[in-house]
Formats: sequence, structure tokens, C-alpha cells
Amino acid sequence: MIRLFAFLGIGALCALAGQESAETLAKQLFGAKAEASRQKPAVYGSYSKGCAAGSVQLPETGPTWQAMRLSRNRNWGHPHTIEFIEKLSAFAAKQPGWKGLYIGDISQPRGGPMLSGHRSHQIGLDIDVWMLPASRVNLSRQKRENISSISLRRSNGAYVNDNWSRAHHRIIKQAAKDRRVARIFVFPGAKVQMCNDEKGNRKYLRKIRPWWGHHYHFHVRLACPKGNRNCVNQSPPPKGDGCDEAREWVNNILNPGQAKKPDPNAKKTKPKPKTRREYVLADLPQQCVSVLQSP
Repeated sequence: MIRLFAFLGIGALCALAGQESAETLAKQLFGAKAEASRQKPAVYGSYSKGCAAGSVQLPETGPTWQAMRLSRNRNWGHPHTIEFIEKLSAFAAKQPGWKGLYIGDISQPRGGPMLSGHRSHQIGLDIDVWMLPASRVNLSRQKRENISSISLRRSNGAYVNDNWSRAHHRIIKQAAKDRRVARIFVFPGAKVQMCNDEKGNRKYLRKIRPWWGHHYHFHVRLACPKGNRNCVNQSPPPKGDGCDEAREWVNNILNPGQAKKPDPNAKKTKPKPKTRREYVLADLPQQCVSVLQSP
């Protein structure tokens, strides 16, 4: 089959997938799929440029979780992802005031670029976990469309606010200790707070990375499952606990004027507009054609 794909070329592949034009945006093709492909679970490509076969849908409500914003139909992921959520939410349910976790976006039924929002979340291995403590896990569908998470940041993300709790620390730590986890993205102040509060083994802190936003939720990224040769892992985080890097982020937030000033004698050039081209099917791994084709 792969030889056939290579022989036909991308233009013919798009025709095989039932598309009118090779220029149809990939997000339109994948966003139109309401269910997963009937294939063996597999991941193709990278977190920001790929697709997923045989995804599993996270049940809308479980004993210790609820999927939020159900109208988006983004509660699909690799089986490992669903297992991870079940395990972490059970741990969260043991924390004071928590009945489990509210789960935001995972991926579309067949992965791929989304119609709106994320650039990543394309291969069913990214999970957004709300910072809002799940005080109940019997919210109606309508309530899950309207309720919002809470922000934990203060001073543009330099510090945590009063919504931060030891339970947040313990839940994020538990997630990072899972061997399947490659990275967890949080706002810089949260990482620094965890660095300051951690008195035990600090090894897990390496996986927790500061990034813009991520104060209403933390973003868990799982590593490629074993045996998925067509899945592309992100490069490992730098060695060490990453606390100095997080403190540097905080310093830059608090003291933006300390950034290196431009050389007044340097030749001025007109900045190029930053445009990001939308992917078409031809940009994605060739296996994504069969993912779209599958019933």
C-alpha cells in the first residue's frame, strides 16, 4: 500500500481521499470527521504536524473525570492517553476538595490540524487539564459548555495567586512522574513555586516547562508509544530541574526593560510579516490519507 501511495503521488492521494482539491486545508478535512478511523491505534507525524488512527474517545463522564466543551468533539486520543487520564484523575480525586479532573482538549477523532485554537494536539498525545478543582463530576452538557476554569497566575504569570494550592502541586507532580509523560507546560510562576516548595526528589521537575499562557490549564504531552515508528518525539528537555530557566522567565516578565537593547548603529531592515501557512493534506505524513479514507 505504501508503494502504491508513493507511485500515485500526493495529488492522486488527495483524489483517493475524496477531496476536490489538493489545496483543501487539512484542518477542514480532519475537522469534518466525527468519529475515529476503524484502524489499529497508531500515531503519524509530530504533535504539531500529524494525525492519529484508531483513536479512543474519552467517555464524557467517568468516576473521577468529566470531558469539557463537548461540542468541540476533541475528547479523542491514543489508548495510552485515555489510560493516563483515568489514572491521574483517580489520584486527583484523593485530594481535598477534588472529585477528580476536568479535561479540556485532547484531539479530534482522527487528530490532524484543528479548525480553531491549538497548533499542537494533532496526534492524540496532548491533554489540557483544567486548573479548576473538580468539586463535582455530574455537570450537565450545557454546564460544561458555559463553565470556565480559573486562572492561577499573578503579575502576568510571574507568581501564583491565591487559587494555587498544594493539591495543584501534587497533581502536576504525579503527572510528571508517569513514565509516559514527556513534558508538562505551565506558566512560569507555577514552575518556580513548585521549585521553591519541593523538598524531596526533584527529578520530575525537569519535565515541567514554563510556557506562555497555561494558567487556566496545564498541558500534558505524552511521549510516542513504543512501536510507533512513524511518531516523532519532541527533543528531550535540557538536563537538570529547569528551575533556573523558570526563574529567568519570571525575571524577564518582571523586568522587561532588561532585555538586550538593539544596536542604534545597526542597519535597519523592514521586518517581514509573520505569517503561518495553513497545512494542506500534502504537508502531513502520507499515512494521514488512509486515516481520512478509513470508514
